[in-house]
Amino acid sequence: MKKMKIGILAVVALIAIVTTAFTFPNLSKKEVVKTMPDGTELIGAGATFPYPLYSKMFDEYNKTTGVKVNYQSIGSGGGIKQLTSKTVDFGASDAFLSEEQLKAAPAPIVHVPTCLGAVVLTYNLPNNPKLKLTPDVIADIFLGKITKWNDAKVKAANPTITLPDLAVFIVHRSDGSGTTFCFTDYLCKVSTEWNTKVGKKTSVDWPAGLGAKGNEGVSGMVKQTPGAVGYVELIYAVQNKMQYGSVKNKSGAFVDASIKSVTSAANVTIPADARVSLTNTDASDGYPISSFTWILLYKDQNYDGRAMDKAKAATKLVWWMIHEGQKLAEPLNYAPLPAAAQKVAEANLKSINFGGKPLL
Repeated sequence: MKKMKIGILAVVALIAIVTTAFTFPNLSKKEVVKTMPDGTELIGAGATFPYPLYSKMFDEYNKTTGVKVNYQSIGSGGGIKQLTSKTVDFGASDAFLSEEQLKAAPAPIVHVPTCLGAVVLTYNLPNNPKLKLTPDVIADIFLGKITKWNDAKVKAANPTITLPDLAVFIVHRSDGSGTTFCFTDYLCKVSTEWNTKVGKKTSVDWPAGLGAKGNEGVSGMVKQTPGAVGYVELIYAVQNKMQYGSVKNKSGAFVDASIKSVTSAANVTIPADARVSLTNTDASDGYPISSFTWILLYKDQNYDGRAMDKAKAATKLVWWMIHEGQKLAEPLNYAPLPAAAQKVAEANLKSINFGGKPLL
């Protein structure tokens, strides 16, 4: 009887612990994770640009190591905000931080490139034609100056295509986004008017169009709206079986976004801090709206009572992403890191420490 009472009390205690962890709203997710048997869960947030790849990477990493990664695809702006608020283990961004952002951060931040992707112009037109798009046409569309698809400038680049007398419906990102940074960075380089009136940021005041959240939102709205045009990461156009245009690069060639053309765009010198723009590349066969995407980590992981084991787990995860994880990039239409970029990524990860003690 005594043993039975002890057993009942133990069960009641266990139920109380589980109920507290999963029903009390004031108990934070981190506190709940501490009670988990396997112990290690990492939380990251940011870019939607690499989300399909990161989802695959984190699933494979969990199978290999048992480490769980909860990644929230909330846009690069959100990822930077979450990192600077120190509410995540790592941030993710398709836009490298500016000097002003780095100075405003609570501590030094390290950029680790993980792969390359392309921003493509996708549209919804009758008969699904393959359009050729010049820099001035792209800029004029998003400036609101080209309002019909049969505009003379669009016709000039596509003389063999019958273009419809259909209104251009512009779709852009409504959230802070590295995809927007990449696209507006490109527009600033090819259009003086865009550079003067709009500029480049993760979020800008658009001269025309309607906003949608995430690459998912933009691709979805374009797919549902005749005459629509928007900019999305290549994988979203491929997954949704949407047409996208060839873009005329600096050398005068019309180039499709592909693993090869995006890799070619990265044939530039990679600075030690990995903060480099690849748009409007000088490479003759490079796709002109290409970009790295980065994982962001604090250089010194010893902050806010952070455990060394957690810091080491985050660093090891990113090391795996830039090595073993690279094999997952190409099947999802991302370009793996070139050797030069991988060396910079390795050096930046090796600089990460815990109170002065290297984590790798």
